[in-house]
Amino acid sequence: MPQLGASLLLIAVGAILAFATSFTITGVNVYMVGIILLVVGLVGAALSMLFWTSFAPFAHGERHVDRVDIIDRRI
Repeated sequence: MPQLGASLLLIAVGAILAFATSFTITGVNVYMVGIILLVVGLVGAALSMLFWTSFAPFAHGERHVDRVDIIDRRI
């Protein structure tokens, strides 16, 4: 679960750098850094959710429970 939080943080920082800033740094393309962080965050979130569901206890299909009938034979 912490991986999903880190991925969401990367997505948020990347989106802010890519779309909500207008400053420039000499030698650094801030827009491209934002896009890279955004893509890395999206890939991380997708992988995190993929592994989250594959290791879940209910992810291995149906669960079968044997039913045992108890008959009271006291007459």
